[in-house]
Amino acid sequence: MLRLDTLSRHFGGLKVLQDVNLEIPQGGIFGLIGPNGAGKTTVFNLITGLLPPTSGRIEFNGQNLAGRTPHDITRLGIARTFQNIRLFKDMSLLENVMVGFHAQLKYGSLGLLASSGLFRSEERRARARAQELLSWVKLDHKASDKADNLSYGEQRKLELARALATNPKLLLLDEPVAGMNSSEKVELMVEIRNISARGYTIFMIEHDMRFVMGLCQDIAVLNFGRIIARGTPDAIRNDPQVIEAYLGREEDEASLDATGATA
Repeated sequence: MLRLDTLSRHFGGLKVLQDVNLEIPQGGIFGLIGPNGAGKTTVFNLITGLLPPTSGRIEFNGQNLAGRTPHDITRLGIARTFQNIRLFKDMSLLENVMVGFHAQLKYGSLGLLASSGLFRSEERRARARAQELLSWVKLDHKASDKADNLSYGEQRKLELARALATNPKLLLLDEPVAGMNSSEKVELMVEIRNISARGYTIFMIEHDMRFVMGLCQDIAVLNFGRIIARGTPDAIRNDPQVIEAYLGREEDEASLDATGATA
């Protein structure tokens, strides 16, 4: 589904990514891990058109993404969430999710101004779908509440529902459980599995090793802008290069040890 071919990104003399080769097949949940500063979010920014690559190629379902704008890439079927939550906090949950439908609605500006039958039909369709997506993340009972009234974990779920509203084929999750407590993480893990079971391909960045190892079938490890390992959770836990990449980082090393890795 997604192919990164010798992908590089430099900021002046700083080589954030160097000749990254990676393939994400359709279906399943794929993880990208690595120490802070490894270049993980830069990978997502390149895929979604927020940054151009210095060199290399990105293909999605055989189509080259070079030169495409973020909204073009969204229309092709790639959606993402961000490390920092980006919601319209004065809008209701339902309205936040409906924003995600803007690229799919069939009426134009004239239809909007005239309140045409097509406009009303499309609005009903978007509203019903938004309500359904909120039910997927267990927030449908709060559909009319303002987003600002949600807990941190619920805001994360709302952002996920809004990303799904774009009707993606590939869903990119950038640190989806950052800032969540243990029970919120367990809830989100169940919901991500359910979303995957509905046919969505999921590609995530996450620092919580227990979460990644418990959810992903396939994991790649990025370190200093290069892929140093790829494999199943068991293979990654015991890969000497992965263990070495985390040495000297007490917090991450402890996270790896908690999942069964040994130094």
